[in-house]
Amino acid sequence: MKFQRNKTPLKTAKTLAIGTLAFASLGIALSGCRKSFLDETPRVQTPDDYFNSTSNAAQELVTAVYSKLYDWQQHSFSWIGMTSIASDEGEKGSDPGDTGADKDQFDKLSWSPTAISFGEVWESNFEGIARANKAIDILPTLDINSSLRERLMGESRFLRAYFYWNLVRSFGGVPLIPKVPKTPEEIEALNYRATADQIYDFIDADLEFSATVLPARYLSDQAGRVTSGAAKALLAKSALYRKRYGKAESLCADIMSSGNYSLFAEYDKLFREVGEFCSESIWEVNCKGSSPAKAIEGYFVVQAPRGAGGLGWGFNTPTDDLTKAFEPGDLRKGATYFSRGDVLWDGYECNTLAPNVRYNYKSYVSKTMESWGKDDWMANKNVRILRFADILLIHAEAANENGKTADALKSLNMVRNRAGLANSTATSQAEIRDAIWKERFVELAMEHDRVFDLRRQGRAGTVMRAHGKNYIDGVHDLYPIPQRQIDLTGGKMTQNPGY
Repeated sequence: MKFQRNKTPLKTAKTLAIGTLAFASLGIALSGCRKSFLDETPRVQTPDDYFNSTSNAAQELVTAVYSKLYDWQQHSFSWIGMTSIASDEGEKGSDPGDTGADKDQFDKLSWSPTAISFGEVWESNFEGIARANKAIDILPTLDINSSLRERLMGESRFLRAYFYWNLVRSFGGVPLIPKVPKTPEEIEALNYRATADQIYDFIDADLEFSATVLPARYLSDQAGRVTSGAAKALLAKSALYRKRYGKAESLCADIMSSGNYSLFAEYDKLFREVGEFCSESIWEVNCKGSSPAKAIEGYFVVQAPRGAGGLGWGFNTPTDDLTKAFEPGDLRKGATYFSRGDVLWDGYECNTLAPNVRYNYKSYVSKTMESWGKDDWMANKNVRILRFADILLIHAEAANENGKTADALKSLNMVRNRAGLANSTATSQAEIRDAIWKERFVELAMEHDRVFDLRRQGRAGTVMRAHGKNYIDGVHDLYPIPQRQIDLTGGKMTQNPGY
């Protein structure tokens, strides 16, 4: 059932908009329908009765948090626009007259606070936070095994940190909601933004807890659940963004020495079904399942070729700048994008008259050679969030900033060698830094990190202006707070500079 926006009183809409109606979000997930909680007929049995009467309550609470990862607003069209189309790796694509609601604005860096993508990403992540908060609130009250409770608390806190991670990188400081708000004072606090540092501190505290209580591995039937390795990996990434290089290096070294991860030998198969949950996978969204079907809504079809013989809408097409960044002989090039007239690994031929020159290969799903899924909207493409190559490059960058150039080069060259390239010839700290940043561009291309990498590196303006875009330093470094959120708070929530 598709999500229907319902008209609600202003006071109720205010809390709903930023995801604080945790019960509403939870009710959506448990019922399997997106009908608004506010429209439901009152029941004799209360939610508390339910949670205390079913043996599956604990699992259902946390499953409701995970289920948010599949939503259209979470990882699909809006997120693609904000993370790839707004950078130098992706263009709008599709037909010239198809704006994709606002994806043309991301291509031109001409977005405004009313762009639909900002509102969708904001609301989706706060709904995820609300679900996590509800789980964290109820789990201690349930009569379950203590080790299970601790593990589920660790998963919930990791996911809450992940939702905040998406928000703070996009918008900077946002409302900090550490628990289900109940008092008038706690509800009033939702109208105001915490600082970015406060949000990062909150993220780190959740991840540090998760790293201590989560298992290192799950059995295959639990693939997709977060682990201690995932918590450490995201914590290392957070440390890198905050320039806490000692912490980032140490966490990466711990992951590297754990023996739990290694680079997948064949990069060209890494993003196919055969590469899912491989040795390189630290955390990916598990889109395998048929009852019910599980998939990130529209992720495949949005980016698949458009036109005669096409499979989808044709958005987020790789740029010339990206294609030119690959060195001769780089095995990753042919696995990152394909072009008009190419015959893909499963025999599909891209139309020579397709509207765009090239398309994203990493988002491709084979209808004939893979398990496919329910349909093109629910194609079961796992999306990789954290993988070992990223950890090696974080380690390389942190070690280099710590003056350990030999260690940095060792990690960097592991990634290069897997791609069929010789060791880097960089020698000085500055040269190695540039080499690592370039390696991140090609290794992690079309994986939704590029725009944030450029911003944290302090060179987004330089790179994007060279890319032909009118990037305004101090303005485009953050996205605007959605105007609807400011309006719903009566102007109490502040806007980012320049908007």
